[in-house]
Amino acid sequence: MNNKSLSHIDSKGNAQMVDITSKPNTQRLAIASAEIHMEKKSLELIQKGHTKKGDVYTTAKIAGIQAAKKTAELIPLCHSLLINDIQIEIIDDKILGEEQHGLTIISTVQSNGKTGVEMEALVSVTTASLTIYDMTKAIDKSMKITNIHLVEKRGGQTGDIVTKQN
Repeated sequence: MNNKSLSHIDSKGNAQMVDITSKPNTQRLAIASAEIHMEKKSLELIQKGHTKKGDVYTTAKIAGIQAAKKTAELIPLCHSLLINDIQIEIIDDKILGEEQHGLTIISTVQSNGKTGVEMEALVSVTTASLTIYDMTKAIDKSMKITNIHLVEKRGGQTGDIVTKQN
């Protein structure tokens, strides 16, 4: 692979943080999504608020927000960003069909800066999903976190991107 096509690799093959000094500030947005599949009874307990660890939805949203704000601490070459807005939506049974039960987590992150917020959105949905798993693992050890992906990004040099879902 040509190292010049990888922005986090210098000409000698060493890891580096991308220099964004000369880039202009632009409005940035990223939307990421994840699914967590579970047994029907587990979803029903979450929906009714009958889990032993408390309000799963609120706790997962707060965890996702915190994670987005700490992305640069978790992913070594990410820049620290001033995030303007983070919205996390948790949808019951979206796109899972009648035979599968679960939740879809969607994180929308916005910033006005020199670099995108894709990693913040991805870390956000992943952490929210892991929080749901942690809060309900006592009642359902078979849960699966799947389909973590970038749905859309806006702003920056590469322009707007909407990904196709499998």
